[in-house]
Amino acid sequence: MKYLISIVGLLVVLGLAWLVSADKRKIKYKPIGIMIVVQLILSYVLLNTKFGLILIKGIADVFSKLLEYAGEGVSFVFGGMLNKGEMSFFLNVLLPIVFISVLIGIFQHLKILPFIMKWVGLALSKINGMGKLESYNAVASAMVGQSEVFITVKKQLDKLPAHRLYTLCASAMSTVSMSIVGAYMTMIEPKYVVTAIVINLFGGFIITSIINPYTVEDSEDILVIQQEEKQSFFEMLGEYILDGFKVAIIVGAMLIGFVALMAAINNVLDLIFGISFQQILGYIFAPVAFIMGIPASEIVTAGGIMATKLVTNEFVAMMDLAKVAKGMSPRTLGIISVFLVSFANFSSIGIIAGAVKGLSEKQGNTVARFGLRLLYGATLVSVLSAVIVSFIL
Repeated sequence: MKYLISIVGLLVVLGLAWLVSADKRKIKYKPIGIMIVVQLILSYVLLNTKFGLILIKGIADVFSKLLEYAGEGVSFVFGGMLNKGEMSFFLNVLLPIVFISVLIGIFQHLKILPFIMKWVGLALSKINGMGKLESYNAVASAMVGQSEVFITVKKQLDKLPAHRLYTLCASAMSTVSMSIVGAYMTMIEPKYVVTAIVINLFGGFIITSIINPYTVEDSEDILVIQQEEKQSFFEMLGEYILDGFKVAIIVGAMLIGFVALMAAINNVLDLIFGISFQQILGYIFAPVAFIMGIPASEIVTAGGIMATKLVTNEFVAMMDLAKVAKGMSPRTLGIISVFLVSFANFSSIGIIAGAVKGLSEKQGNTVARFGLRLLYGATLVSVLSAVIVSFIL
């Protein structure tokens, strides 16, 4: 029965993408089929094999050690602020982003990241049937972040037609930045974080190639990667330290605002109607949770968490998930965890449009115009990833 629901879920997601397709006749079905098979294989390997277990444990151990190193710096600056046994979300989850940002800067400075992003992107373009630029951008988004990635292709931004720009932005919204992965791993199981990152990459290609199909001619498919201005090693360190701190502060500020707003709305609704905002949203999103393979007894709770992620961000949703995790089945927990690992929410529209506008006024306005369509596609990517995982769990 679970496989039947998962198959129906897969068809529904692809159907919802097909309904808003810009040109249904240009959809390339063969690459889509290949990528779905690749997603299933990778999900199985990562979640159900000894190799996958060893690989994920290795990745989790690396991030655990990085967070430990980051903790040394945080403790030196903020030591004594916490009572023994207490946990601060800002100190223990957000501030380690600063250290991981520094590591990304070092790998970028040493030209290791650009090399990986370029050649992995080129390899993916052979599978997904899309352009080299689109494939590079998807990998780069996962490495350097949804706003920073546009800096690496800024020489081409002004020349891109709207349909190619949509694909670049959809990739940025469907993935997550490596600098923030360590924070996720403190909130949900690392195996689901790693699996989501990998299959979201292909999910982004699948959904955008249905919603926004096109063919890139060889003459148009030129990948020019913007080189950073030459900096000394210590100039680079200072820049990435500050960038990491800005991310931590921004996420922290958004959490304060969103969590407080949710608490206020919940309190008002509870006083008037005796129901919380999450419960209302849970009923709305329950059908989506059902086609993702979540048992009927848990779809309202799961739907509320999914909706919270969409209207606020993934951190707020992950905190809500932690509150109810003990009462959930392992299958539901896995499916929801994979769904949460992406930047698909309303605030990302502004972040991406702002990043592009900072580099090109005209293209920034273009992104703002297709913002809701962008969010629709990125949310379908998250649902697709959850459905794929439901076949395996």
